[in-house]
Amino acid sequence: MASSIYETTPLQSIEPPRVEWPEGRRFAFTIFDDPDGQRLEDMRLVYSFLATLGFRTTVAVWPLGPRREPNSGGETCARTEYRLFVKQLQAAGFEVAFHSATLHSSTRSETAEGLDTFEQCFGTPPLSMANHYNQEAIYWGTARLTGPNRLIYNAMTLARNDGRFFGHIEGDRHFWGDICRERIRYCRNFVYSDINTLRACPFMPYSDPLRPYVRQWFSATEGDKAPRFLRTLEVDNQDRLEQEGGACIMYTHFGHGYVQNGRLRPAFCRLMERLARKNGWFVPVSTLLDYLAAKRGVVVLTDIKRNYLERRWIWEKLFRGTS
Repeated sequence: MASSIYETTPLQSIEPPRVEWPEGRRFAFTIFDDPDGQRLEDMRLVYSFLATLGFRTTVAVWPLGPRREPNSGGETCARTEYRLFVKQLQAAGFEVAFHSATLHSSTRSETAEGLDTFEQCFGTPPLSMANHYNQEAIYWGTARLTGPNRLIYNAMTLARNDGRFFGHIEGDRHFWGDICRERIRYCRNFVYSDINTLRACPFMPYSDPLRPYVRQWFSATEGDKAPRFLRTLEVDNQDRLEQEGGACIMYTHFGHGYVQNGRLRPAFCRLMERLARKNGWFVPVSTLLDYLAAKRGVVVLTDIKRNYLERRWIWEKLFRGTS
């Protein structure tokens, strides 16, 4: 069995688990939305539309306003109107997640302050997070990979992401790994092109003994900007997700191309309306992951399983341009 996984090409998949979804639902679907590029006016359009259709998804935030030059555009919880809107989303059943303290690199103390501010704003620590490309990103860049896979990644990227991220490096001023392990349950890692995230990553949620500062990891399906999201959510893919009884965690930025001239893109509306008519379980990311963990337990990665996830991600990054 072990050797067969090593011999599996990146184009092939380990058979995903069959999951019995709650209330007789046939599949699960959710979205993890990073705040990069967001404007409050556009958020209101996107999230009121999702709520009306019955979707309950996950919106990540920056709790603190910028104190130095930002590396991204987007709203932060320092803006009162935005913070109140996100709290309304939370009250309506959406999950609020963490995308680092703010939209530039933060020291350990600033990250801790960001988490404290998050809890003050939303009444609870974040259950889930996704790294932003700040220096405090945890197990990011080349640290996402091991052994030969790391060497291949460095060659692909000309080592641009080698030694850039320090959230897991004890002694560095950006280190906050122990805080992450204490206060956050789930962290997003690899992103794949398959609409059925469980097919690409049949182990999630999983823990990795080589990366102990994250309690549990999850993967996502590529949809970073509106065009890629729409391609992933095309009709045939929707139908296959339903037929396979799978689970999709879409990764995106609703600030990147979903609103044009003050209106939602018609293709986005059409595809989401079609999906909403299916018998899916439309819950936030952490609710979905909690359910999988309760049904199957948290998978502890072996070297074989880790290698499978890493090799598949490298192949897709090289040939399909995944994040």
